[in-house]
Amino acid sequence: MVDLKQALVARALEEGFVSAGVCRPWDVPEVPARLDAFLEAGYHGQMSWMEDRAAWRGNPAALWPEARSVIMLAESYAPKHDPLKALEYPDLGSVSVYAQGRDYHDVVKKRLKRLARWLIEQEPCEVKVFVDTAPVPEKALGQAAGLGWQGKHTNLLSRDWGNWAFIGSVFTTLELPVDPPEVDHCGNCTACQDICPTQAFPEPYRLDARRCISYLTIEHKGPVDEDLRAQMGNRIYGCDDCLAVCPWNKFAVAASDIRYHGSAGTAPLEELAALDDASFRARFSGSPVKRIGRDRFVRNVLYAIGNSGMASLIPTAQMLLEDADPAVADAARWAVMRLA
Repeated sequence: MVDLKQALVARALEEGFVSAGVCRPWDVPEVPARLDAFLEAGYHGQMSWMEDRAAWRGNPAALWPEARSVIMLAESYAPKHDPLKALEYPDLGSVSVYAQGRDYHDVVKKRLKRLARWLIEQEPCEVKVFVDTAPVPEKALGQAAGLGWQGKHTNLLSRDWGNWAFIGSVFTTLELPVDPPEVDHCGNCTACQDICPTQAFPEPYRLDARRCISYLTIEHKGPVDEDLRAQMGNRIYGCDDCLAVCPWNKFAVAASDIRYHGSAGTAPLEELAALDDASFRARFSGSPVKRIGRDRFVRNVLYAIGNSGMASLIPTAQMLLEDADPAVADAARWAVMRLA
């Protein structure tokens, strides 16, 4: 199996992944306790699916008991620009780097399926592929497989490719040679903690999603607490601050797929606020942004308008004061009040 493992890694790199490693499904014994502490603290907010599937998320071996190896893969989506620059233009909406192009679920999953088919051709086996679509603790498994380590911002990062990467997995019934787990290399650095606009990290390596701008703009339904709105700036879908400042990104590997670099990075808030459901769906077809729907998106845009300091945008917000969605109407009132 050693030769097969070497060929597998080589094939993964040919497919466009920047790193590949192998661990066992049971190589993350620390996950259940960490997940329980996260849930008990209420840090998951409205993400009830995390609690509903905690048994599987805490124990990958229970997800598919027949699996004997987990092939973990990282695919770079490193930006060609500094994403923090977008925050300097208050009249534009800032979209997280990972969502500026094609939906990564589609792109990565196709690569995983091709790799899995290749593996079956080499050695008959059963496989299952996952990319953020099942209760799999990808980051913990990624560290166990030697891809990188979970940094103080809780994301996976590597000395070889920084932290701009999507993580996918191939579970298989094959017994493949495993890789040594990666160790922590964050040292005394606290850059990711210090830059967080909403202080979403109660301590290093712990994230309170209820205060995280990525959670607030994507997962949180209804109005956002007013004390947090003012800290969101012009971020209308996700937040890259803690990722962008990581020093290990000096080793970031360029994204292999140009589809990750789309046109959704920044756009005039005035233009985005005018989107109805049909125009929103058309504009973000094939983009991760589409999943939050028009109402939540326009709510975020109105928070950005309220934070812009630009009185010229008051008429734009006023047009949505009677919007059918209560959260949008509330955001419009807040934006007008802030600007006036």
